[in-house]
Amino acid sequence: MRIIHFCVIVAMIAAATYVYDIKFESTMQAERLARIRGEIRRERDAIAALRAEWAKLDSPDRIEGLAQRHLPLKATDARQFDQFANLPERPKPPLFADEPDPIGALLSIEQEKDIPTGSTGGRNQR
Repeated sequence: MRIIHFCVIVAMIAAATYVYDIKFESTMQAERLARIRGEIRRERDAIAALRAEWAKLDSPDRIEGLAQRHLPLKATDARQFDQFANLPERPKPPLFADEPDPIGALLSIEQEKDIPTGSTGGRNQR
């Protein structure tokens, strides 16, 4: 009978040790989970702060103010554009494949002439 009591006591000590080990492991996992949730919360807060900062930096009013301060842009003058009647007529498409390209021919003629156009840059500003 003593041997049975001894075996039961040893079995209960082993079971208590096993339960304590499981409880300790679950406590460690709970702490790790809480730490990861805290990191996730901090990262989400950082992402929200960065998005708010990006929205502030990307606002059209701020970009317009920066462009006015730092870029030498001028307002468009309506006289810079030519009238529609002054545009050359559209060339007819070639009937046969061996005919020269009418657009290419028109462009080569345009390059030879000094025709004022509506653009502000390029060959007309000398």
